[in-house]
Amino acid sequence: MRRRDIFRVGLAGAAGLFGLRPIKAAADEVKPAAAEEERQKVAYHLSDLDKVNFVLGNIKNHFEGTDGKVDIALVVHGPALAAFKSKGISAAISGRFAGLVQDGLSPHACANTMHGMDIGLADLLDGFHAADRGGVVKLAKLQRQGYVYLRP
Repeated sequence: MRRRDIFRVGLAGAAGLFGLRPIKAAADEVKPAAAEEERQKVAYHLSDLDKVNFVLGNIKNHFEGTDGKVDIALVVHGPALAAFKSKGISAAISGRFAGLVQDGLSPHACANTMHGMDIGLADLLDGFHAADRGGVVKLAKLQRQGYVYLRP
């Protein structure tokens, strides 16, 4: 009886030793990949004029909450685009927006909305790119590139 117990303990110990090595090696292999995955990619969708300040606040909080380890695109179309016209804009929105662009925000203006409102990129705050095929098409493209879609 005693030999069986010794054999079982020895077998369990050997299995434990062999079992720990592959797990540790697998954990070491996962660390570099996890570090690469830490960077988030997020696309914010803004079309409501009354949500401009709210969305800019969300984006600021997102940058701060991820310690800058995030790529954020802002896609603006519809009535909200009027809030980003460089003439007649409030200093609060202009300042917040400029700070976010400096933090890495990539803002995109819907070309269809720009055409409908008869404005060009030069009429918008610095930093905007034109979403030539439209804002919703840009959002779909960003999602295919792995961006998480947020519409506050």
